[in-house]
Amino acid sequence: MQEAAETGRANPAQSFIHSYSRLNRQAIVSRYSAAPARELAMIVPHHIVALLRRLRGGATNAQLADRFRNVTPPPKRLRPARTPDAQSIAAFWQRLRAETAASADDEAALADPATRTDATKYAANIENMIGTVKVPVGIAGPLRINGAHAHGDYFIPLATTEAALVASYARGADVATAAGGVIAALSNEGVIRAPGFAFTDMLTAGFFVEWIAANADALKVAADATSRFGRLETIEPFLDSDIVFLQCRYSTGDAAGQNMVTIATDALCRHILAHCPIKPRHWFIEANFSGDKKASHLGLLRGRGRKVTASVVIPRAIVEKKLHCTVGQMLDYARMANLGALLSGQLGAQGHYANGLAAFYIATGQDAACVAESAVGFSRMEARGDDLFVSATLPNLLVGSVGGGTGLPSQSAGLAILGLKGTGKAAALAEVAASVCLVGEISIIGALAAGHFVRAHQTLARTR
Repeated sequence: MQEAAETGRANPAQSFIHSYSRLNRQAIVSRYSAAPARELAMIVPHHIVALLRRLRGGATNAQLADRFRNVTPPPKRLRPARTPDAQSIAAFWQRLRAETAASADDEAALADPATRTDATKYAANIENMIGTVKVPVGIAGPLRINGAHAHGDYFIPLATTEAALVASYARGADVATAAGGVIAALSNEGVIRAPGFAFTDMLTAGFFVEWIAANADALKVAADATSRFGRLETIEPFLDSDIVFLQCRYSTGDAAGQNMVTIATDALCRHILAHCPIKPRHWFIEANFSGDKKASHLGLLRGRGRKVTASVVIPRAIVEKKLHCTVGQMLDYARMANLGALLSGQLGAQGHYANGLAAFYIATGQDAACVAESAVGFSRMEARGDDLFVSATLPNLLVGSVGGGTGLPSQSAGLAILGLKGTGKAAALAEVAASVCLVGEISIIGALAAGHFVRAHQTLARTR
């Protein structure tokens, strides 16, 4: 402190602590906004300084206070429209054009004549409908799949706004097909819903678990009665002190089954509440233990949806001719990428399943949010003699050939291109989805191994 006084400069650390202790935010920000870079680095990390600058954004205290409060009356709420038609769409646009920056051109883009005419076709999938979004759809393939359920040559519809994506998957499909095709097999299926129950203590929770085990057959009857296709396969209680989670796993026929299992689990829980003598303090239909629409260790190990493995052996000559690199270079990349996955804490180890799945899901009417859990899995590359073995295992594919958005006009067309629309096609659709992820891995790893990744994106995404 004496040295600081002699030089006429306050100790930076002491100044920071003093300002903070007095809650003088203005002093902190103004002090460090103007401080030399070397002085800032001595006091707090650069990202903290950047955070302070971003939070303030050049505004004064009074301006910030005004931004974080609003004393004007709330706006008039939208009148709900659960069943869309041309009139309801027009009514929404009348208000949007009056109260937002949307123009007549914006209205025409979203609410085109075909959308207005076919509005009722979307009634089961949307509320407050104002139009449809046109996402470009590209085609990759044909991709030959020699699967347990998917067997043949498939043209793959991919809906995306990301340039270079379709070209990459088309290349991967070409490589796999030239190698004889992808082997794919569905090995497990079952969608989980996990209600949670809270009790007064662990002993009471244990009695509840005991009752569940003794009455499992009755619970299955209650759940199965809600659907012609959904069937309760297992109930697995998970006890944590006074909390019990019930992992309820269902087969869902040809549907992805998210709504199906929710309704069935609600019936199961209502049966518990009506007949079980051990009453919970409170309960919830889903207690964030199922892995629904999020990546989880549970989904990685146990699966939630359809588990599929797809693989192919690519001859060395095809690797060199079509991917412009060697098998050794592909394996070098795979080893480093696996280390990167391990060090970064990924769930699984793979390159970019989400790219292909998101485009495939949008094109075929799947729930796009399920990409969060579906895009978890493992890619493997190994030498098989002089050739290259590649596999992709995805334990959480939430896909269906019926229900959800599969019946909408554009998405129905995507399934028709695949020949996988309607009942009896969900298992094949899951094998196709996993095969799409596999060929995407082949293509992107080939581009990275050959040093062509940046050039491809410059050519297809930036300079065309």
